[in-house]
Amino acid sequence: MRWTDEHQMLRDTVRTFVENEINPFVDEWEAAGSFPAHELFKKAGELGLLGISKPAEYGGMDLDYSYSIAAAEELGHARCAGVPLAIGVQTDMCTPALAKFGSDDLRERFLAPSIAGDMVGAIGVSEPGAGSDVASIRTHARKDGSDWVINGSKMWITNGYQADWMCALVNTSEGAPHKNKSLIIIPMDAKGVSRTRKLDKLGCRSSDTAEIFFDDVRVPIANTIGEEGAGFFYQMVQFQEERLWGAVNVLRQMERAIELTTEYARGRQLFGGTVLDNQVVHYRLAELSTEVELLRSLIYRAVEMYDEGEDVTRLASMAKLKAGRLSRVVADSCLQYWGGMGFMWESEIARFYRDARLVSIGGGADEVMLSIICKLDGTLPRRPKAAKKKDLVIS
Repeated sequence: MRWTDEHQMLRDTVRTFVENEINPFVDEWEAAGSFPAHELFKKAGELGLLGISKPAEYGGMDLDYSYSIAAAEELGHARCAGVPLAIGVQTDMCTPALAKFGSDDLRERFLAPSIAGDMVGAIGVSEPGAGSDVASIRTHARKDGSDWVINGSKMWITNGYQADWMCALVNTSEGAPHKNKSLIIIPMDAKGVSRTRKLDKLGCRSSDTAEIFFDDVRVPIANTIGEEGAGFFYQMVQFQEERLWGAVNVLRQMERAIELTTEYARGRQLFGGTVLDNQVVHYRLAELSTEVELLRSLIYRAVEMYDEGEDVTRLASMAKLKAGRLSRVVADSCLQYWGGMGFMWESEIARFYRDARLVSIGGGADEVMLSIICKLDGTLPRRPKAAKKKDLVIS
């Protein structure tokens, strides 16, 4: 990856934004279980941070995806994961398909104001009975004149309580599960949309997360992104950016955990020396730093290929898998060296321990990433063919 002066300028802008507009308020927002998304997103929009790789005609910078990744990495300087996650949903999870496949009208009505920070978006894929198994979603839409009538529910929706619109994956026919789905823009103020409860989560507590119900919700058929029935494919395209974003965003968080732990261990007296004096401790921290750098190299390689127009599903899945597992290892290893202080709810290392756990769940669980990798590598076991009746022997 070749970083230019322009990349560095963007990194500096994001870092300043984090230090001035996020970090001073993290403790307050974590305690409240939410942050003022419209206010913060407007400030981000004015800096151009919500449309870095989006088309210029809708207010974006029209830069290649490496710039989005640079910004996502710098957002990791936030002292929590919840607020960066909410921003990432806006930039890399609910808008990629809209930007690539949406009609001019949809992009004018929903993409442009989202890039400006005037609207907050959400991505609606997961349901109470279908998280990682995207093909099993049950929310459905039927046509009635020029409208879709939508019924069902969505679960674990980031930005759900404050979102103005949702990019929802729904079943729009009775066909095969990979060909019967469409991505539909649902205004969250539409009649029949219910935000029933704010979810009480283990981590990422500054990000509001909701359960959403749809009861005969009417939206124009024109709110369909791209072709009807192509929603599963469009969502897989969105997942590439979501997974790369999630992997790169946690890099700085892991590095900060290692830095904080080094500083704390250097000052913590134990048995006539410091915790850091123990070879097992400073060797372990060095090993963790090495693992973080290896992950960074994998992500950067995937981004280069993505910018060249290649399908990076395999590498993005690997990066997402490694990021989730490594962040758990870093969080657990570092917390151990803090002793009792690491177990305190208000400590930053404990917050990282809680927040990092989501990386292995959201955007596709570790097991889903492994299945994707096995499929693409051809290492899935072959299932035996079912025996035909004439082959059965009755004794």
